[in-house]
Amino acid sequence: MLRREFLRTGAMTAAGLLSGRIAVPGDTEQKESRPNILLIMSDDHASHAISAYGSRINKTPNIDRIAHEGMRFDNCFCTNSICAPSRAVILTGKYSHLNGVIDNGRRFDGSQQTLPKLLQQAGYQTAIVGKWHLKTEPTGFHYSNVLPGQGDYYNPVMIENGVRKKHTGYVTNLITDVAIQWLRDRPSDKPFFMMLHHKAPHANWEPDEKYMALYKDTDIPEPLTFNDTYQGRTDQIKNHRLHVGPKQWELHFKRFGPLPEGMSEQDTKKWVYQVYMKNYLRCIASVDNNVGRVLDYLDEAGLRKNTILIYTSDQGFFLGDHGLYDKRFMYEQSLRMPLLMRYPKEIAPGSAADEIVLNLDFASTLMDYADASVPADIQGRSFRAIARSRTPKDWRKTMYYRFYESAYGIGPHEGVRTQRYKLIHFLYGDKGWELFDLAADPDEMKNLYGNLEHREVVETLKKELEVLRKHYGILP
Repeated sequence: MLRREFLRTGAMTAAGLLSGRIAVPGDTEQKESRPNILLIMSDDHASHAISAYGSRINKTPNIDRIAHEGMRFDNCFCTNSICAPSRAVILTGKYSHLNGVIDNGRRFDGSQQTLPKLLQQAGYQTAIVGKWHLKTEPTGFHYSNVLPGQGDYYNPVMIENGVRKKHTGYVTNLITDVAIQWLRDRPSDKPFFMMLHHKAPHANWEPDEKYMALYKDTDIPEPLTFNDTYQGRTDQIKNHRLHVGPKQWELHFKRFGPLPEGMSEQDTKKWVYQVYMKNYLRCIASVDNNVGRVLDYLDEAGLRKNTILIYTSDQGFFLGDHGLYDKRFMYEQSLRMPLLMRYPKEIAPGSAADEIVLNLDFASTLMDYADASVPADIQGRSFRAIARSRTPKDWRKTMYYRFYESAYGIGPHEGVRTQRYKLIHFLYGDKGWELFDLAADPDEMKNLYGNLEHREVVETLKKELEVLRKHYGILP
């Protein structure tokens, strides 16, 4: 060995001994103390279709691993329950009226400040693979390979760094293939931030052939609110056109042919529900299988300990709850997002949190872990302390929701949710109010608005609604 090489090696060894760590060639965890960040997000995956959240209808053993080895957040909510707006909130840490994507028809302004850009500035390698759904080209990523629009389940086109390419295979598998390949090929001298976004289980719910027979001889249990009559509720839920039944079949399943004839209205609803849920859950089986592939890769590559791994969805979804499918409403199944998080260095295995966290908080939380400065105009707050089971005394007790779109009989509405109560206001012409006591009525079946016994609760929540509007800069 040359003298200068000997001296350099000796110095490195001494430094390693002083720090308690010795660098090992090829050990990526030793090269960078800041954590890698891998955010896996599916589309329309309701938390009550994850067994770690107590699902009655399916098992998700690989997704559950993240919960068993990390934390399950029981009260994670979205601020606007629809695909593109939720993605824009996650990217910017700002409510929809500030990031410009208030509904699915708006184009995301890629020139604005975003989480991947801020992490790039902090020295991270950034990548996005899978669903983008924001109508403009991804910015802030060293590598992008995304679906155009909604993308196809089979043989999809993907756009790799601006170049369109047709692929052969099933989209969930292909997205995972691309993601793992990038993780293998990436520069290993920097930490990485990857957004791995699945199309599934978004409509039209086309399963991988591997899972076509899953649930074939099984009846999926109907939710307890499947036959909700909406008594005492506003006209908004009554006029909602995304009910399980013939219209759902026409929109999403006509490729199977016409509905069987001779069935009653109730029998038709039950029959369509079985087709809907079996295909939806088959798509989730593929997602779960591919989450397992990613977990195995992180273990094999020695990346497990120094990688923050998150599983979430862009919002919740109705799985026949209240006789509905889709999202948009502020009701629990639509509002609630799954959020599972693993980081062995800080998060205790098998832990859970019931604090109110939002998709608004993702950007500031991940920048906190990356030791990056959080700009003052970001509206979310880091929940890193909550993940360590050290909830700040001043953590939020309420959250604000705002939906803008007019579609499928659903109009714009806003609301406030606490740990116990939820107040929803259907806007434009004051189309009505709904109040639910979530402790006594977790299924949101009894509208208490107008009940004299809850007058003070309503007054308090209306005042909080005004406070939150002002805090987030939202016009009435």
